[in-house]
Amino acid sequence: MDLFQSFQQFNYKHQLWKKQDRLLLAVSGGVDSVVLSHLCKAAGVAFSIAHCNFQLRGNDSIRDEAFVEALAKRLEVQCYIQRFDTRLISTQQKTSVEETARHLRYQWFEELRLQNGFDYILTAHHSDDHVETVLMNFFRGTGIRGLHGILPKKNKIIRPLLFTDKATLLNFAAANKLEFVVDYTNAENEYTRNYFRNELIPSLQKVFPSVVNNLIDNIEKFKDVEILYDQAIEKQLHNLIEKKGNEIHIPLLKLLKTVPLQTVLYELLKPFGFNTNQAQEVIHLLSSESGKLVHSNSHRVFSNRKWLIIAPLKTESAQHILIDQPNQSIDFELGQFKLEHLPIQPIEKLATVVQLDAEKIKFPLLLRPWKKGDYFYPLGLKKEGSGKAGKKKISRFLMDQKLSISEKEKVWVLESNKKICWVVGLRIDERVKITHQTKSIIKCTFLLS
Repeated sequence: MDLFQSFQQFNYKHQLWKKQDRLLLAVSGGVDSVVLSHLCKAAGVAFSIAHCNFQLRGNDSIRDEAFVEALAKRLEVQCYIQRFDTRLISTQQKTSVEETARHLRYQWFEELRLQNGFDYILTAHHSDDHVETVLMNFFRGTGIRGLHGILPKKNKIIRPLLFTDKATLLNFAAANKLEFVVDYTNAENEYTRNYFRNELIPSLQKVFPSVVNNLIDNIEKFKDVEILYDQAIEKQLHNLIEKKGNEIHIPLLKLLKTVPLQTVLYELLKPFGFNTNQAQEVIHLLSSESGKLVHSNSHRVFSNRKWLIIAPLKTESAQHILIDQPNQSIDFELGQFKLEHLPIQPIEKLATVVQLDAEKIKFPLLLRPWKKGDYFYPLGLKKEGSGKAGKKKISRFLMDQKLSISEKEKVWVLESNKKICWVVGLRIDERVKITHQTKSIIKCTFLLS
């Protein structure tokens, strides 16, 4: 079977695109993307070409750009060109040149796709790239999902040459007298992939001549393993997760009995932006005091009594808000909550402004809706016959306040060291009230939205 027939068969097998789809081809000018362009032309698909000039190789970068423009004219397709000051952007973003170029490339391709109505973006990755990616992922430690390598189709990206290798593409180009450009940096080891391509894999082939074919066979097995892995993880997470609004609640005792704990916890946290190291931190968190926390760019994880809670950092949508220091203002579901650490001052007779003895408050504080079973020691309530502070369930306290069902649903509490110190807007706890011995206060102000 020749390359064109294999190309057509691979597309049919994986249902990569339909006849009416419009495709955007990523073309560098190298043999891989040039062959892909000619195969698409022969297949009669509607496509355009996109070329990134990263301006990393001086005159060679200009040469490649001109070559791709000329190729597009010969194939009678539209050509899009974009130049990037890659080294400058890399410095500004503090990322490697390789990583920066990859991000710029795919970001621009997606913008082109959306602006011009293309259905898919095609890249010329082949089976050699496939093997290199799996090895790189293995050494990076990406876990089981990194071992499936490059997928033929993922979202709007299609790789229709994964069925063949570089040598076959070179033979096809020679047989059909196709011109292409050669990037001399491919022979250098400045970039990670080039090291794997030029050094590691050839060294492995000296010991295991069929290592590339063996890895390709194993990649197919890894895909099957990943399916079983995902099924097992999904079952575990279904048994652990309780969704409460925008938060995830996991019972601590149940989680601690989970096997394998580290793997399940990583998969649980990953969708919320946590990495492997942070998952390990959370394992330590499971046996620590309530109030400790680990956070990603979008979420925070903390333990509260019998629960591990994953909550958004955006407090407006969170149901459990950790306050790790005084002197800050927080927007939350009901309005705004303001804390100030101040010298003692006259008491304001407002239910929405309270003063708590700073020495009796332990940070971080937890602002959350009240729940069944909560109790506190309401200011002014004395135990009959003893003169000591009286304990009361919040459910009973709210009933005494004659709140409606909807009003009760909007009540939040402020918690310090597992103890409720304020039923917000209603009553503080006797144990945190200011006295003649109070030296400084935590002033809490609640502004209803």
